[in-house]
Amino acid sequence: MTQSFGKVAVLMGGVSAEREISLMSGSNVLAALIAHGVDAHQFDPAENDVFNLKHDGFDRAFVALHGRQGEDGTIQGALELLGIPYTGSGVMASALAMDKVRTKWVWQALQIPTPKFVMLNPQSDWQGVADILGLPLIVKPVREGSTIGLTKVTQVEQLLPAFELAVSHDHMVMAEAFVSGDEFTGGFLGDKALPLIRIEAPQANYNYQNKYFSDETQYHCPCDLPEEEEQRIQRLVMQSAAALGCQGWGRADLIRRPNGCVELLEMNTSPGMTAHSLVPMAARQVGLDFSALVIRILEMAHVG
Repeated sequence: MTQSFGKVAVLMGGVSAEREISLMSGSNVLAALIAHGVDAHQFDPAENDVFNLKHDGFDRAFVALHGRQGEDGTIQGALELLGIPYTGSGVMASALAMDKVRTKWVWQALQIPTPKFVMLNPQSDWQGVADILGLPLIVKPVREGSTIGLTKVTQVEQLLPAFELAVSHDHMVMAEAFVSGDEFTGGFLGDKALPLIRIEAPQANYNYQNKYFSDETQYHCPCDLPEEEEQRIQRLVMQSAAALGCQGWGRADLIRRPNGCVELLEMNTSPGMTAHSLVPMAARQVGLDFSALVIRILEMAHVG
């Protein structure tokens, strides 16, 4: 089986703000593939021209890049031009999911629940934004992940500095209504939803540090919801992924309000594969260890 993959490039690192996490993800994937007997090699697009993939004889690519120029359709388009099968979603779905605003437009058109939002600019009426969305609210870059540049705003006076932080990462910035409730994440593999994970972060702050480095964050899988409710949310996750055209694997982040209503926050088309990552955690609940998960994702590699 492993020989059918040929020579595999594990794309990691890159130039985005999530480079550090991508190197961690990619190193784990690379080790698992090598242990499984796959002819796998590290390939960092920040240090090696992506068009050398063809020159170096790679037959397949595992995309372990996060953020822009890795998760936004850019690398996917290059791989399609090269004719190299790659893991995860295609160009369109990757680009859509990386753009939180356009993701919301698609979901809203299909009546998939997602928090209301307002686009921000230096001339925004900050009091007006607070009046529309209420306080607290969330300010974040439109095209960043891993909570980079994100601020929870509790007072109108905090909106301008929150905007300035976010705009330092992306010229497109949004304010989003804060949804109070339990944080969940729902992964999928192929056309199957993975078990939901309920996240309990210190002080309910699931930030960059608590996502990737803290041992205080608690992950509940099984998530302790009634089976019927978990299945309902899983169907919503799959609907939200299909709406964007996602393929292979991915992960939706969502909030469950105390009344049971669910709001979709965003879709990740190249989820983390670190020691604290969520898709591997959910996969273990259905009998897939990390190595088996990596192989399954690689089996679904495609062009276009």
